[in-house]
Amino acid sequence: MTNITDSPSPFTARAQASRALSGSVRAPGDKSMSHRALILGAMADGMTEITGLLEGADILSTAEAMRGFGASVIRQGDGGWHVVGRGANGFVSPQTEIDCGNAGTGVRLIMGAAAGYALKAKFIGDASLSRRPMARVLTPLTEMGVKMQATSGDKLPIILSSDGRLSAIDYTPPQASAQVKSCILLAGLNTDGVTIVREPHLTRDHTENMLAAFGVKVERRKMGPGQVVSLKGPARLRATRVDVPGDPSSAAFPIIAALITPGSDVIIENVMMNPTRTGLFEVLTEMGAFLRADNFRRSGGEIVADIHVKHSRLHGVVVPPENAASMIDEYPILAVAASTATGQTVMNGISELRVKESDRIAATVAMLAENGVEVIERQDGMTVTGQGLHGPAPKGGAQVVTHHDHRIAMSALVLGLITQNPVCIDDASMIATSFPGFFDLMRELGANIATDTPS
Repeated sequence: MTNITDSPSPFTARAQASRALSGSVRAPGDKSMSHRALILGAMADGMTEITGLLEGADILSTAEAMRGFGASVIRQGDGGWHVVGRGANGFVSPQTEIDCGNAGTGVRLIMGAAAGYALKAKFIGDASLSRRPMARVLTPLTEMGVKMQATSGDKLPIILSSDGRLSAIDYTPPQASAQVKSCILLAGLNTDGVTIVREPHLTRDHTENMLAAFGVKVERRKMGPGQVVSLKGPARLRATRVDVPGDPSSAAFPIIAALITPGSDVIIENVMMNPTRTGLFEVLTEMGAFLRADNFRRSGGEIVADIHVKHSRLHGVVVPPENAASMIDEYPILAVAASTATGQTVMNGISELRVKESDRIAATVAMLAENGVEVIERQDGMTVTGQGLHGPAPKGGAQVVTHHDHRIAMSALVLGLITQNPVCIDDASMIATSFPGFFDLMRELGANIATDTPS
């Protein structure tokens, strides 16, 4: 049987000028919450029932990792999973390597979860993940008493060894990162003391919200533009039911496709509206986008809504650097929206993009420039100059090198919906890591996107 973390075979895709998009579609399950539901379920006492899980390659890697640490993880049907956790027995040393595939969130959170148990594990990933720096989690975990052995500096493969007797720490991450905060909190569950993370700026709080749903008391208090988060260990998790809401980072692609494609009028259902994740929507509204959120309700402990989007006349803005934490994954697709706006859109304070699945600043700039969009690259950002609603559409015609980065791939295809000539991408296979239903959903709305193999 093929391992679920094996990379799919590469295939190309292309997009070309599309008719108006229309219809209603449901946003795929949130990637961040899907990782956390599996990990916390594997740590908890009892059986956690999950609905709406994103079944992308990254999440499947995390599911397989939880099996490696001894949890029972069983798929019940489309998005439905049961996880029987280890509870008081704790994680065990896996018999094989923990292969996290392309999942940066997965590997960092799993290291934190595993650190609190007496075990030894080797973490590996694909070529892209193996280039990404891990020092940001290795440093605090080492302070807590974990032994970390990296093969090449701070990169995967990494061997984690723990005696299960960690020390609680008071830690201020050098950069705002929900992954680092979550890693430390998960390790802190199995310490004897109070683990504290001081955030200079607010980041995603899904871990705090989900820990509360699993019965763990998490304290939060404001600290300037950031916050102080703490929990007292040891803390036991109780299994619960998790309904995963729709992913705003994935919803960004059909939303911006509708905003820039003339005549479009679409509804994206079940989008999570957590304020730490809606930075993009705020920026788009400032740019003049028609975005209306309706039918607010709760799902998986989070507020969700249906977002109504219409083709809009956009204008350039200066994106506040403090927005970065709430929309760090959305800058490539925001740059596509900016290519159709009147004037300049300035994006600064996003050097974090240099160490994502690719150097996303360089990759986004290359994607736009090769397709005739005026763009300037800086070390910590970029400026995109658009021609506006009445200016000429971007020339298009390039084959974009995706660098095995799903967000660059999807952004390029959305750009191709409004260019004079088709836009092609060299490999679309990695889109399945975060948005396995991307092609079906976009075609359902009427997007003119084709692949060279059945998707």
